[in-house]
Amino acid sequence: MSALQRNVHSLSDEVLLLDKQHDATARVVRSLDEQLISITEEVRVATASLEEAEREATQKRGLLHRRLIEIYKRGPLFSAEVLFSAKSVGDLVARYKYLHVLTLHDKTLVHRMEDLKSTIESRRVQLVHLQNGVGENRTEKAEEAARLQALEGQRSRSLVQVQQDAQKTKARLGELARSESRLNNVIASLEATRRTAGRNAPVTASTLRTSDVGRLDWPVEGRFLYRFGRFVNPNNTTTRWNGLGISAAAGTPVKSVSIGTVAYAGLMGTYGNTVILEHGGGDYSVYGSLSQIEVRKGARVTKGQILGTVGTSDPQLGPHLHFEIRRGGPAVDPTEWLRAAR
Repeated sequence: MSALQRNVHSLSDEVLLLDKQHDATARVVRSLDEQLISITEEVRVATASLEEAEREATQKRGLLHRRLIEIYKRGPLFSAEVLFSAKSVGDLVARYKYLHVLTLHDKTLVHRMEDLKSTIESRRVQLVHLQNGVGENRTEKAEEAARLQALEGQRSRSLVQVQQDAQKTKARLGELARSESRLNNVIASLEATRRTAGRNAPVTASTLRTSDVGRLDWPVEGRFLYRFGRFVNPNNTTTRWNGLGISAAAGTPVKSVSIGTVAYAGLMGTYGNTVILEHGGGDYSVYGSLSQIEVRKGARVTKGQILGTVGTSDPQLGPHLHFEIRRGGPAVDPTEWLRAAR
């Protein structure tokens, strides 16, 4: 729960960061809009310039076409004929000047056509570049918007998930507390009944003798999933275990550690299917997280008798046996009683 609360705090910080990113993205989009307007204006100017150059080129091309036709019709000797047909030196000079001006006009027309061709090509390249700029601008805008939307969606999903996990964890903690309280109440009730009966009958000695410390057989073979006492988790939270968690394959037989009477056999909240054996003298052993129970309340069981099989009461822990030893009500460390503690 502590870890989830930290996650909520972290996500709250992430929300603030996303808000800042949202503002930054909005500024980027506004800048891209301004760039788009500028590029669009440049496209308009470039398009107008290109159209004007193409109109002039069409006009000059028509003039050049007519000049070429005229030159072709007059033939290659036209200039010589014009000069030699002069009637005087003055007429010759005048004709020469006319032909010179005509030649310069034709050269200027050809050069202008070449300039227009170059201008048109450069304007087209510029226009293509500007149009690509418009496309890139729009793509960048779309990517920024999509990225922001994805971040916001992820934030929302994370918040919802953490809130759901927090609610589930809170409910789970409540169930654990209620189950532990119920188990304590059952043991307390058994103790009260035993003590009341002891006033009118001899006290039954416990089958769990001090000589059994460190010598009892394990109720199921496996490895420790958790140990008795307080345990500090990696996230710095603390868990209190009243017994041992022994990991074993589902369906593995669970055996009694000593002779006793079945004081309880049934469902016990988060402990799952549970068997409580009374060993006399205020001593009890508890076997929880069973997939099925093989004994009934009131039955007398022998040491090593099968009480049930390993099950899964908590999906996060997997199949295991929850094992406790109670002496006069309070839980004690079972590892002190089991042989060859592992």
